[in-house]
Amino acid sequence: MSRSPFPQPRVLPRHAWLPYVVAISLISLAGCGRKAPEAEAAVPVIAMPAQAADGAVAGRFPGDVHARYEMPLSFRVGGQLLERYVDPGQQVKQGQALAKLDPADANKQLANAKAALESAEHRLVFATQQHDRDDAQYKQNLISQLQWQQTQDNYAAAVAGRDQAKQQYELAQNQLRYTTLVADHDGVITSRQADVGQVLAAGQQVFGFAWAGEREVYVDVPESRVGRITIGQVATVSLPALRGHTYTARVREIAPAADAQSHTYLVKLTVDHADASLQLGMTADVSLQAGRAADAVVKIPVTALFHQDEHPAVWVVDPTDSKLALRPVTVARYEERDVLLAGGLKPGERIVMQGVHTVSVGEKVTPIAPPHAEDAPQ
Repeated sequence: MSRSPFPQPRVLPRHAWLPYVVAISLISLAGCGRKAPEAEAAVPVIAMPAQAADGAVAGRFPGDVHARYEMPLSFRVGGQLLERYVDPGQQVKQGQALAKLDPADANKQLANAKAALESAEHRLVFATQQHDRDDAQYKQNLISQLQWQQTQDNYAAAVAGRDQAKQQYELAQNQLRYTTLVADHDGVITSRQADVGQVLAAGQQVFGFAWAGEREVYVDVPESRVGRITIGQVATVSLPALRGHTYTARVREIAPAADAQSHTYLVKLTVDHADASLQLGMTADVSLQAGRAADAVVKIPVTALFHQDEHPAVWVVDPTDSKLALRPVTVARYEERDVLLAGGLKPGERIVMQGVHTVSVGEKVTPIAPPHAEDAPQ
């Protein structure tokens, strides 16, 4: 039988294949072990930067415009009203005459005081001459010591009488001047309480008077809300009569006691840079801001507040690795939809606004905006 020119393949026994199978399996397992681990997945959460509370409104109240200084005007002396030179609503200047009493009695008192002064001065002249003569005679031992002492006493009495008469004369001059009511400051007449011919007592009100210059807004605050208002607190004032005009005001005074009838507290706010368009008596709408310092109070929604045991806290997103950290905060005040924080959080720091009970410390998150615009912090 002839032999094939090609060599026949060598067939290995079954047990000879075992080392090769094991080696291939180990190589496959090693390749699977070198596969890269999957990255940690970030959880989407609703997170927004915290805002300063300088724009937060602590309350809105109706009010009206007043002058910084309002007072009644009256005569210092009594008498019959003879003339009235101004009417309510009229602008007046400092030193301008407003009204006048009948000066007949005051003129008589002035004439009487003048006569008394002249008499006292005449007695002083005589006493002075007598004093000079007796002084020279006493030095020459021509009069007794008793007579010299009487002369000195008469002279002292004459000096005192002259001084007293002079004071009475000046008082009578003032009484005559007080019969004319004069404006002591620029301002406006707001009311009138006396008519010509009326007999007035000293101090009885004749006009209501408001100084020119500073303007204030008076508001009545309920007793349940007056505790939120502090001296120096900033407010925004708008007036229905002046469309588009807004003014900044600050709380100047808070009444120490409530009104007996309305049980409200009168709060006075001084308007900054008041102009001539801000008329007395105008109706105003006052919006009191929540904080005095923008960097001291932070406003967050109530849904962002988390309680760790009994202590309030918020979830803060770390800007470097987007992981969550639970930070304690100090609550200044709870409002209807917001919480004002006095410490623990700075404006601009990103915090979890909703779903605070579904996250954990160290969890990596992806901040997203609220699905509805009205849910975003204002």
